[in-house]
Amino acid sequence: MRHAASTYGAREFLRFPTTSLTFEEADERSDRMAGTLLDKGVRAGDRVAIMMDNVPGWPLSWLAVLKAGAITVPVNVRYRAADLEHVLRDSGAVATITTGEHAPHVPGTVHLLEVLREGTPRPLPRITSDDVANFQYTSGTTGFPKACMLTHDYWLRTARIAAGQVALRDDDVFMIAQAYSYMDPQWVTLLCLMGGVPLVVLPRFSASGFWASARREGATLTYVLGTMPLLLHKQPPSPHDRDNRMRAVLCSGIQPDLHATFEERWGAPWRELYGSTESGPDLVSPLDATDTVGTGSLGVAPPGKKVVLDDETGEILVRGVPMMKGYWNHPEATAEAFRGGWYHTGDRGERDEHGRLRHVGRIKDMVRRGGENISCAEVERVLAEHPAVLSAALVPVPDELWGEVPKAFIQLRPGHAATEETAMSVVGHARSRLARFKIPAYVEFVEEFALTPSARVEKRHLLAPGRDQRAAPAIQIPQTGKEQR
Repeated sequence: MRHAASTYGAREFLRFPTTSLTFEEADERSDRMAGTLLDKGVRAGDRVAIMMDNVPGWPLSWLAVLKAGAITVPVNVRYRAADLEHVLRDSGAVATITTGEHAPHVPGTVHLLEVLREGTPRPLPRITSDDVANFQYTSGTTGFPKACMLTHDYWLRTARIAAGQVALRDDDVFMIAQAYSYMDPQWVTLLCLMGGVPLVVLPRFSASGFWASARREGATLTYVLGTMPLLLHKQPPSPHDRDNRMRAVLCSGIQPDLHATFEERWGAPWRELYGSTESGPDLVSPLDATDTVGTGSLGVAPPGKKVVLDDETGEILVRGVPMMKGYWNHPEATAEAFRGGWYHTGDRGERDEHGRLRHVGRIKDMVRRGGENISCAEVERVLAEHPAVLSAALVPVPDELWGEVPKAFIQLRPGHAATEETAMSVVGHARSRLARFKIPAYVEFVEEFALTPSARVEKRHLLAPGRDQRAAPAIQIPQTGKEQR
């Protein structure tokens, strides 16, 4: 930040719908906010949560927390009681920075954004590249969401790899629509700091308004993932589709049969960026790799990374840098993820006749709903809290739009009827405790579960080959507007 402020000064850095900040202004404001945090007792190594929408205060709070030598804990504003309590308790956050809109829902110490802005700069602690910057929560390979310990070096390397992939130029404008609590806006912020280029932050993703925003803002680069490409593709064609400055679209999970269509429609190359919260970018597709369009190729490993396939399972294995330091408070899970000296991604891959690596499925016990990772164990625990539920198992069901949606199999306690009314009662309980994207799209009641020798539900028996998991006796759960987005 200091380097960017001194090098790029009055050039535009952060552009939001109603305000814009220069590099100098962002540095000065985050200095004052860091001073307030220090005055309020935040010390090096403390965890400080950030829970707010896509407003200028998010990246400024992130920079302020890091300047104070503390560790940021990003929190999704869609979290409800169970999600929020788990993240704050597990991380040991000493406080949460938020806005008045969200403050009533946050337990523990709250620092309002408008109060932090009134601070005075203070001498800041010395920070090294190996210091942890974020506790970034992810579903990991199994179980409840765990905090990936991501260092300053991790973020800088991630940003440099992406900047190299797009051959960042002085006249670029990066546009992002994802929530700041996710990784993507954070590494993009650093990419723009490094290159001295503006970052356009949209309040949220809108399929109907995305390309209009790109035209209006003069965006040349963007990153999309999950359902975003398909939702954009489903918009009616417009004579203005190619009326933009976009020169590269980075995407995780480009649908091979639509890849060429995307490029033709919007007039820009779409290139794959494969990775994870744990390991950062693992495979990147260069801008000039036109021969990979439509092949499903994930690209090549960037400098510092090595990617191979497990000989027996086909799992994609990674080692090198950037890489998380491990899972906070989960040494066993860390050891399991890095067994044999490789990070196990939980994804299955294969090589085509040209030796290019493609993604062909998942090994993880989780549901990938669009761009969201849903921990099966977390949702199962909340479902099981309902007085009618004896046991629950969550599985992914294929979906044309979202890729996967969660389906809950439920074994009821004696005396409770397997009716639609019961299903809605159970789901209603989950809606009060979990983020909307985690809510099951289907519920099916079972008499009993087949169990493994370790007394765990053997989920493979729930997904009978050839059966439409959405058909009866499954009960489709009406989705609210927020769950459909």
